[in-house]
Amino acid sequence: MPLIAVLVVLQIAFLVLGIYRATLYYSLTWLTSLMAIILAIYVINKDEDNSYKIGWCFLILAFPLVGSVLFLLCFGRKMPKRLANGTIEADTRMRGLLKQDPSIKEQLEKDHPHINKIFSQGLRLSGFPIYQNTAVTYFNSGEEFFPVFLEELKKAKQFIFLEYYIIGTGYLWDQTLAVLKQKVAEGVEVKIIYDDFGCTLSLPRRYDRYLNSLGIEAYRFNRMRAALLITMNNRDHRKICVIDNETAFTGGLNLSDEYINKVNLYGYWRDSAVMIKGEAVRTMTIMFLGMYSYLKRDESEIDYSRYLTYHTCEGKPDTYYQPFSDTPTDDADTGLSIHANLVNYAKKYIYIDTPYLVLNNDMMSALCRASLSGVDVRILVPMIPDKKTVYQITKSNFAKLIHSGVRIYRYTPGFNHRKNIVCDDEVCLVGSLNTDYRSYYMQFEDGILMRDTDLAETLREAFEQGMRESNEVTEEECRNVNLFVRMFRGVLNLLAPLF
Repeated sequence: MPLIAVLVVLQIAFLVLGIYRATLYYSLTWLTSLMAIILAIYVINKDEDNSYKIGWCFLILAFPLVGSVLFLLCFGRKMPKRLANGTIEADTRMRGLLKQDPSIKEQLEKDHPHINKIFSQGLRLSGFPIYQNTAVTYFNSGEEFFPVFLEELKKAKQFIFLEYYIIGTGYLWDQTLAVLKQKVAEGVEVKIIYDDFGCTLSLPRRYDRYLNSLGIEAYRFNRMRAALLITMNNRDHRKICVIDNETAFTGGLNLSDEYINKVNLYGYWRDSAVMIKGEAVRTMTIMFLGMYSYLKRDESEIDYSRYLTYHTCEGKPDTYYQPFSDTPTDDADTGLSIHANLVNYAKKYIYIDTPYLVLNNDMMSALCRASLSGVDVRILVPMIPDKKTVYQITKSNFAKLIHSGVRIYRYTPGFNHRKNIVCDDEVCLVGSLNTDYRSYYMQFEDGILMRDTDLAETLREAFEQGMRESNEVTEEECRNVNLFVRMFRGVLNLLAPLF
């Protein structure tokens, strides 16, 4: 990874230097300034998030040459054409396998019209069905999750699908790989997708070849290479495990030792996951198959129906489940829309667990409005960050939120990596989706939206336990921040939406 990063920076530097020397040689500095003004006007009139537009205008007008070059490379959150077209085509094929049972939708609309609006948006935007007949188990830590995860893998009879942003060599992966090898020997299909950037420092180079030699079908998503920035900015951040279309896992947990606190990189790693069984697993299977079909690039060999054997279970009454994914290849912004709808829906309280708090104007306004209208809004972030620059942006948002009545807590024992939202002891969300620009606009994400009062109460209690182990951020603490630190955070916050 370091070599690739250096090569990318050198490519951009040589490009900027070449254009700069040409402008000086031909006395075209005025043309660079004119170009910057034209580009700024173009940006202002684009249908994009306001924070995104403001950041680009600042960069282009303050540094016309560098800003213009970066704009032409990156504006519009461009994706490599092959990646964009391939994933769109795969998603289109998968959408045909997603069918909504009209009776479930009608029942939800009849019994909970206010909640129906949240679920309906995911259905309308991206076609993700709402299910019943599903059981859910919540894991309050990686230590709770891992033994159950292993036991479920051992039960596999037909297939195991794993799609993770990070897989890391060590105790957890050694145990997992041993089970996968055994399953392959038993004739179970095992398919693995991992993000090449996410695993750059945690797996040997070209580890997929080793896995394939074991009989495990493995793919690296968006392989790292010495190409310009736009080809590497879109990552597969999902955390999906599916077993026989009967059992599925998702949440904040990747497959590496820090997630079960075998190693402590940033103090205690606070994380969570859910396991579902029953009808809702179908969407999780289809989400994996969508990414798999893009990476395999051989649709004719894939018989999707044999992975979609019907399974049900006796779920609790009056519960609804909607697994979903979010992709940067469309304009739906499914994850952002669901987050915003949960904030707007809350009547009593909304509690948000997140490692990063990098908010666009819409989410910031929604949180402030909710708090000012009397909703108890609380957010739990890390005390010990994994990305110090991003943490400065997170802290830059504290003052405005606290001034509006939002209560913010920093998890004292270490790093809070959970991505949970719960409101009013009724609706909750668990998945891979962070409250930041990368999750909302640039990465492939997944989650499960749930109307399950028992689970919602469990998530609230888990949040309150984390809150008791945390320090609340005060308005006075925000006021006492050094002027230069404030300026630094302000610049970071301004540029945060761009990359």
